[in-house]
Amino acid sequence: MRLRKLTEGFGAEADQISADFREVWDAFFASQVLVFRSQRFSPSQFLRFAKQFGRPEPHVIDQFHHPEHADILILSNVQQDGQPIGLADAGTYFHTDYSYLAIPARATLLYSIEVPKKGGDTLFANQYAAYDDLPAAMKQRLEGLIALHHYGNRDDQDKSSRTVASVLNQDQEKKMAWVRHPIVRRHPVTGRKALYSVSGSSFRVEGMPDDEAVDLLDELKAHATQQKYQLRLKYGVGDIVIWDNASLLHSATLTDPEDPRTLWRITVKEEGKS
Repeated sequence: MRLRKLTEGFGAEADQISADFREVWDAFFASQVLVFRSQRFSPSQFLRFAKQFGRPEPHVIDQFHHPEHADILILSNVQQDGQPIGLADAGTYFHTDYSYLAIPARATLLYSIEVPKKGGDTLFANQYAAYDDLPAAMKQRLEGLIALHHYGNRDDQDKSSRTVASVLNQDQEKKMAWVRHPIVRRHPVTGRKALYSVSGSSFRVEGMPDDEAVDLLDELKAHATQQKYQLRLKYGVGDIVIWDNASLLHSATLTDPEDPRTLWRITVKEEGKS
């Protein structure tokens, strides 16, 4: 399996999926974003591939689960008979998947089914590099600080907005609770320190007045999402993209609602008891 770098800092495109999964695993954690172009997967094949990275966790928005496999979430702006077939405008702000759960996501896998003529890219921001570049005084300030997370987008809570977190129904909202994660998190596989979900689901900081906490989180978000830390990924039909949620922020980009886009998504959790 040969790799081509997507940027100097992170990201790689592989020429094939190695039969030795250990090679895929190592390349994934080394590159943070790993891309396999022009694959042909059935839903079952895609799920079987994803399970090698960990246990899939079905998304809370269950009305857009794939009819064959609940572990697959359909992302789509397509409508059939006047009804959406998938979740449109999902994650159009920098965030980390499942940071609103006590056991967060290890990897997210996207399989591209239908590609719009324009847009539909994903932006990634390297949180290893963002942490490494912080001044020593800020690193010391952040040591031991715990952020409080909840499903949502700290920067946009207007349910009519295209950049709000995908809206939950009442039953789905009842499943959501406040959870705790360190602002600086040691990666569970690589051991490296990274900023963790300073944009997206982090709303408060333990032991800190809310206005001061938001100011700190906003300062970190502005730092962590600078252009120099970013990679923009463009999709083709059949592409599989896998990213490391513990070391990245990512954001979908808005597309024309009339320009069809469809992907399948599987998110696997880190190891844990639940």
